[in-house]
Amino acid sequence: MSDVILALFAGALVGFLFSAIKLPLPAPPVITGIMGIVGIYLGGQAYHAIVARFFS
Repeated sequence: MSDVILALFAGALVGFLFSAIKLPLPAPPVITGIMGIVGIYLGGQAYHAIVARFFS
């Protein structure tokens, strides 16, 4: 849980600093970013399922 809090704090700090110096935020658009994260998660789960089913 502390990893999640640290990641949230680091992200908030970066967002604050980028906004303060008037730079675009270093993140993809919201929906695109969320779908990318979901895709990465699903790909990892698919890999583990395929390895467990066919190579164990």
